[in-house]
Amino acid sequence: VYKHQFFYIFMKKVFSVILVALVICSLCCKKAIQNAEQSLLQKYFDKYVIGNNFTVTLAKDSSADITADYSGYTFVLLKTDEYHGPLQANKGSAQYMGTWSSNDDYSKLDISLPDSIPVFNFLNRSWRFTKKANPTLQLAPWGSDAPLVLYMTHQ
Repeated sequence: VYKHQFFYIFMKKVFSVILVALVICSLCCKKAIQNAEQSLLQKYFDKYVIGNNFTVTLAKDSSADITADYSGYTFVLLKTDEYHGPLQANKGSAQYMGTWSSNDDYSKLDISLPDSIPVFNFLNRSWRFTKKANPTLQLAPWGSDAPLVLYMTHQ
């Protein structure tokens, strides 16, 4: 009887250790998958967004097509860190500086350019990516169902 009790206690402890190990492994694997997904999003953003010259290929404010307002402009997101940086707007020899930022899953893009340039007022907002296809980024307002559309294509 003593041997059976010892075996039972021993197996109970082994089972507990295995269970704890499985839980730890599961948590580590989940974190590794999240890190891998984050890494892929970051690599995409670094390759197809950061440092590329973008032009506005579609800008709609409600039903008004305002794409022509951005004719001749190029926009470049530069990198300070993974989620922030300067934003350059160029038209001819004129250069305007602003900033951009994103959230940790790169689903949001905040644009801030000088308010003194009226054409930038439409761009100055939080945008959500509706499609991140190469070469065109499709955006709509973040947290709003306002009928605004912005497509930016890199050259």
